[in-house]
Amino acid sequence: MADKGISLRELDPRDRYKLLCGVVVPRPIALVTTLDENGAVNAAPFSFFNVFSENPALIVLGLQHKPDHSPKDTTRNIHRDGEFVVHMVDEALSVAMNDCAVDFPSGDSEVAATGLATLPSVDVKVPRLAAAPFALECRRHVVLNFSPDRELLVGEVLRVHAREGLVDEANMYVDLDAYRPIGRMFGNLYTTQRDTFALTRESHAQWLARQDKKELKDA
Repeated sequence: MADKGISLRELDPRDRYKLLCGVVVPRPIALVTTLDENGAVNAAPFSFFNVFSENPALIVLGLQHKPDHSPKDTTRNIHRDGEFVVHMVDEALSVAMNDCAVDFPSGDSEVAATGLATLPSVDVKVPRLAAAPFALECRRHVVLNFSPDRELLVGEVLRVHAREGLVDEANMYVDLDAYRPIGRMFGNLYTTQRDTFALTRESHAQWLARQDKKELKDA
């Protein structure tokens, strides 16, 4: 009998989460700052996150609600103000990022608790983290609600701040050796991005020429 795979509709949501998080790896991590109604800076990490488009410049962020279906602090703050800053996480910021995932009481600032320094943003009122290699000032573009527990946030990136030495602004290349980003695996596992390899994307003509050479060699 042919392998029918695993039907996600037949799985408990927790098992779906474990399976999908173990399959779709590594995932980039967004450490998101927002402002609460009292002006305190909230910070929370998200690994359901990625870049979506360059024109317009958009990122996507998966927002999860609390078990009672009420929004978490980041979601509530973005609903109210429509502004947030996404920080990319490198090896140096990893421990502080994990500390920001602690279940602090609502209203407590993760930034204040962890001693993370902030800098003013330019296009949004939400401060950015000084220690981050990259900070993306964002404004809410659209929010799609898929269930009582999940929302998909599409945000427009208004401005990118980079640590000195990370970007060659003449050609907009990022120095990966200086960047040292980390990725989320599953459970408590993360990965570094030090072991890389290159694959050159070919045109169709180049691909055909390579196949012809291979056939001649094998003949």
